[in-house]
Amino acid sequence: MQTDLTHTNERFSVLSESSEFLNLILNNINSCIMLLDKDLKLRAYNDPLISIFSNKKDENLMYRKCGEVIGCAYQIEEQKLCGNTSMCRTCELRIAVLHSYVNNEAIFREHITKPFFDFQGKKEDKHLQFSTRLFTYKKENYIILILEDITSLITIKKEMKKHLNAT
Repeated sequence: MQTDLTHTNERFSVLSESSEFLNLILNNINSCIMLLDKDLKLRAYNDPLISIFSNKKDENLMYRKCGEVIGCAYQIEEQKLCGNTSMCRTCELRIAVLHSYVNNEAIFREHITKPFFDFQGKKEDKHLQFSTRLFTYKKENYIILILEDITSLITIKKEMKKHLNAT
C-alpha cells in the first residue's frame, strides 16, 4: 500500500483494500470487538478479547455464545448455555445485542457491572462500557459488540471521591 496516511482527508475507506492494516488496527486497540451472528454466536474477534475477558486459554472461541466467551459467572456457575441461565433474560449485553439486531438501532456507551470468571477461576465484578450496532455483510446480518473494561477507571473515581470526602 503506497498511501501516505498523513495527507489523506478520508476515513478508513482509504484502507479498504488493506485487510492487513485493518487487522493491525483492530488488534492494537484496547476495546474488545466481537462480531456476533443472528444466534449471538461469535464469528470474529480481536486479540484483546482473549487477554481481557475470556476465561478459556487456548480454546477455540468461534461459534460460542457471548456469555461463554467472556466468562459470564452465571453461565459458569449454573453450568447452562448462554441464553439459558437465570439471569439471561435481564442481561444488559444480551438485551442490547438483540435490540440492535431486531430494531436496527445502535446502542452507544452503556455502562454495566457484571460478575465474570478470570483465567485463574476467580470471580470478579467488572465494570463495562459497551456499544452495539447491526450491519449487513454479504446479505447476512451481524452485530458488532464493542466491550471496554472500565473497572480500573471506576475504582480510581471511587477512591478520589472517598479521598475528597475525607478532606
